[in-house]
Amino acid sequence: MTTDHRGSVLLTGVGRRRSIGAGIAVGLAEAGWDLVINYWTPYDERLAYERGAHDPEEVAGECRRLGSRVDLVEADLADVDAPGRLVSEAASRGDLRGLVMSHCESVNSSILSTTPDSWDRHFAVNARATWLLIKAFAEHLPTEPAGREVTGRIVALTSDHTAHNLPYGASKGALDRIVVAAAVELGSRGIRANVVNPGPIDTGWMTPEIRESGIGQTPAGRLGTPSDTADLVSFLMSDAGAWINGQLLYSNGGFRTS
Repeated sequence: MTTDHRGSVLLTGVGRRRSIGAGIAVGLAEAGWDLVINYWTPYDERLAYERGAHDPEEVAGECRRLGSRVDLVEADLADVDAPGRLVSEAASRGDLRGLVMSHCESVNSSILSTTPDSWDRHFAVNARATWLLIKAFAEHLPTEPAGREVTGRIVALTSDHTAHNLPYGASKGALDRIVVAAAVELGSRGIRANVVNPGPIDTGWMTPEIRESGIGQTPAGRLGTPSDTADLVSFLMSDAGAWINGQLLYSNGGFRTS
């Protein structure tokens, strides 16, 4: 159990125990952060991946056992007002210092099969909500930090997907640009912002064929785990990671480099 609390982090996208977001939550709790955890049950129900009836509560319970103060907030990030409400709730503690965005909308479709409604929802969740979360987060931080103090840290998860996952890949590409823009535009406010690409991690969506292909394309000889991503996120949220800014970082065991 940790007792060295660093402040609060708003973490989105922790609807299932078997998810990258859940691994990040536990990693941040171990590192001494308090958490405001966002989830959206209808999305997880729609995808029908492996999940328990009380996964968000179980993740929160594990983080609390590590000494973290945790609040759970259910919200649909396709709602234009949801990002502001989430940040306001997280900021009500008075110690909001981090924003980690692990949420997504992800439904496979191609150029010929994607519908306008699906396209719009992907961009609303993956791109617009990312911008609005960052905007609201920055507005709750000092406009003129003392000296070179790092006042806030932002990390977002992205993906390589493109063909046959068109709206997801396109909206994640927009997310990348938004976060890099934040690193530049908000740097004078003491904000550090980075994107993490975790590569292939089986959180319940892989078929045996996809799993075998992913391992075969990874020089490290295995798929990634949520804790692999959590380790990098915790580093970026630490003082030791403060000099890393405006980067798209690959934490993927060398996937597709061989």
